[in-house]
Amino acid sequence: MEILAKLAFALYALVIITGAIMAVTAKSLVRALVGLIGVMIGVAGMYLLMAAPFVAFMQILIYVGGVSVLIFFAIMLTKASPDGDESSPNSLRSTLNALVAMLAPGIILSVVILRYPPESFPRPTDVGAFDLGEGMLGPYLLPFELISIILFVAMAGAVLVAWRKWGDK
Repeated sequence: MEILAKLAFALYALVIITGAIMAVTAKSLVRALVGLIGVMIGVAGMYLLMAAPFVAFMQILIYVGGVSVLIFFAIMLTKASPDGDESSPNSLRSTLNALVAMLAPGIILSVVILRYPPESFPRPTDVGAFDLGEGMLGPYLLPFELISIILFVAMAGAVLVAWRKWGDK
């Protein structure tokens, strides 16, 4: 059973890495969004491996279902030009900066894990969906609602930008 868990972890890690590389190297914003969706699905799979099906479901429902659709609408409403900034070739310096930014968290986390092995961390208690919802929406209700307002403002901004672009034609 442990071998299957390790294989599942490797599969989800591969999905996350592939999606991340696709998201940052794609010339098209829509293809970059597809890579981002792959990353979010891989993260949901990681939550399943941690025996947190509720959080995995929320990951898929909120991020894959909601946020990615919002980003897709923003891309479509702004009508990004294929010869705009996002499609220009990257310089060697920006590519090296991106590689350093990609490797830095992995190196930092590796050092922390090697210095403080996971066995030294306390094991979390099993928390049900009701207790999780109560814990998150009790003290964190205001930030949760602010996130929805931020998403609404982002969508309204995309509509406004698209409206101005359409008015110039």
